[in-house]
Amino acid sequence: MAAIDSPANPLGKQSEYKDEYDASLLFPIPRLEGRKHIAGFTGDFYGEDTWNGFEVSWLNPRGKPVVKMAEFRIPAASPNIIESKSFKLYLNSFNQSRYASDDDVVALMQQDLSAAAGADVKVTLLTLDTVFPAAPEAVCLDDLDIEVTAYEPDAGLLQSADGEEDGWFCSHLLKSNCPVTGQPDWGSLYVQYKGAAFSREGLLAYIVSIRQHQGFHEQCVEQIYADLMAKFAPERLLVCARYVRRGGLDINPVRSSCPCEGFPNFRLGRQ
Repeated sequence: MAAIDSPANPLGKQSEYKDEYDASLLFPIPRLEGRKHIAGFTGDFYGEDTWNGFEVSWLNPRGKPVVKMAEFRIPAASPNIIESKSFKLYLNSFNQSRYASDDDVVALMQQDLSAAAGADVKVTLLTLDTVFPAAPEAVCLDDLDIEVTAYEPDAGLLQSADGEEDGWFCSHLLKSNCPVTGQPDWGSLYVQYKGAAFSREGLLAYIVSIRQHQGFHEQCVEQIYADLMAKFAPERLLVCARYVRRGGLDINPVRSSCPCEGFPNFRLGRQ
C-alpha cells in the first residue's frame, strides 16, 4: 500500500480532471500510518467515517446528465482511509460516463470504494432536496472565558471535576491542518459522555490545542477519543467531528465505546 508521501498521492499536486470513469484514481492510505503516532491508541472502539458528496453526476443512456448527492459510510475497522482529493477525482470521472440506472452507479461505487478501503463501503444516493437530521442538543463550550496558550494537542489540559456528567457537549472551534498541504481543516466537535465529571474549560482548551496539529480528519478524532478515554475512563464515550466540506466532499468521523453503525448523518449550517 502506498504511503502518504508516495508520488502516486495526488494531494498537493496539480491534477488532470478526468471525466471518464477511472477507478485507479482512488488513493488508499493505511490507517496504521496515522494511528502509530496517536498516544494511548488501543483501537478498542466502534466507528465509521461518513462522507457526503455534493458534486455527484453522470449521464443516463441517452446522454442526459443525472445530478445527485451521495452518502458514503466507511467502517473505522477498514485497513485504509481514502485520500480526499483522489476521492473527488474519482467522483468527477463519472461525469461523462453513461449508466443505465442509479443502482448501477451505486454498485460500481461500492465495489471500487470497498476495494480501496479494504472493507465494505455503503453508498446511498440522495436527492438534491434531502433534509439531513438535526444535530443533537448539546452544551456548547465556546462561550467559556479561557486563556489559551497551547496550539498543539495537549492532553494535560484535560482535568477532572467533582460529580458526574451525562450528555452531549460541542465546540465549533475545532481546527486542524492537512498533514500534506498544511491547509486548514475547519470543523465542529460533538462529544457524548457519561462518567466522572471533567472541567469544561479544560475540555475547550484541549479542543483549541489541536488548532495547529497536522493530521487527517479520521486521525484527529481518534486522538481526541484516545485522550478522553485515557484521562477519564468514562462509562460511555462518543466523539464525532463534522468537518466543513472542501472540493464537494465533507468527512465526518465518529468513534464510540458502543456500537454506532448508522449514526445519524446530521449536518450544520457551516458545512
